[in-house]
Amino acid sequence: MPPRWRALRPGLVVALVAVVALVAFAVHAARSDPPPPPLGMSAAAASPSSEPTTAGAGAAARPDLLRGRTVLLDPGHNGGNAKAPAAINRKVLAGGIAKECDTVGSQTTAGYPEHAFTFDVVTRVAALLRDRGATVVLTRADDNGVGPCIDERARIGNDAHADAAVSVHADGGPASGTGFHVIAPSLSPDGGNAAILAPSARLADAVGAAFERNTGETRADYIAHDGLSFRTDLGGLNLSRVPKVFIECANMRNPADAARVSDPAWRGRAAQGITDGIIAFLTAPPS
Repeated sequence: MPPRWRALRPGLVVALVAVVALVAFAVHAARSDPPPPPLGMSAAAASPSSEPTTAGAGAAARPDLLRGRTVLLDPGHNGGNAKAPAAINRKVLAGGIAKECDTVGSQTTAGYPEHAFTFDVVTRVAALLRDRGATVVLTRADDNGVGPCIDERARIGNDAHADAAVSVHADGGPASGTGFHVIAPSLSPDGGNAAILAPSARLADAVGAAFERNTGETRADYIAHDGLSFRTDLGGLNLSRVPKVFIECANMRNPADAARVSDPAWRGRAAQGITDGIIAFLTAPPS
């Protein structure tokens, strides 16, 4: 071997060892560490999680999560209202105004009635909440009675000292309009619901976000603002002394929305969305 190769041999060995070490380190790093996040993005945001993030997942799935909490569920209208106009049309006091006891409600063009839709969804929500340990109170136990009047519906929630109350409806808007919206109380004409305005707004946000996430239903494009409105003319909100919202789950007069509310699978997703929203509200840190 020429002398110059013998002289270079130790240096070559060192270089080869260094290269091998660097390659091994790179392979190990590629297997064990995620790539760095894009510039300006946190590692948490850049790394997708395999864990679901809805309120119905993780800790929210515990069967005792809502133990000690009471939820009032109010399925709008009733199956016997149409045959009892004298009873439902009489006026009752509704927080500084007078309102009809109740109404018949809406229906799809094919004849699927709002009262049946609301009772089906509320029954599903009640089961989901009870599975989490909540005490659930309903304003009506079936779908073939009359009423109860709006003042009694509010009283049931107040008497139960509910931690949250949700009245479930489906709108009868213009056929061109689509989407859902949540209604929160504004200050009633008699000022009696002042104490529930802030928590009701938080409940509305939670229910709206979870409902949209679970159902894929868009926020209403024909009423409310970004799927949320504040009203002073609904006796159920004026008379409530516990945090309460209404949710109009869809527009029954719109063909696409009508297909959704008529689908039992979609009603299941609607119920999960309402449930997740209630759980999120009840388990949020104090504000």
